Amino acid sequence: MKPGIHPPYGPVVFRDRAAGFAFLTRSTATSDKTVEWEDGSTYPVIDVEISSASHPFYTGTARVLDTAGRVERFERRYGSRGSSGDRGSSGDRGGRR
Repeated sequence: MKPGIHPPYGPVVFRDRAAGFAFLTRSTATSDKTVEWEDGSTYPVIDVEISSASHPFYTGTARVLDTAGRVERFERRYGSRGSSGDRGSSGDRGGRR
């Protein structure tokens, strides 16, 4: 690595205020705000909107969408197109412009 061209890489606290969760890691991200960590040292803190503590996928509150029902509803509404190649007179619509 060339010296002098890379940003400083050091300890930073990422804090999810919605979940009351924070973790200390290393990053090149910086902040003017600081926080005193559990070890008594002061580190820059970056507030994030969502983390593994508040994301529905990780917390187990994610909803499963009924994709089969959505496909059936679409086919009822617009009809299903067979594989007969009925695409109109233009043929392949993804051609060059």
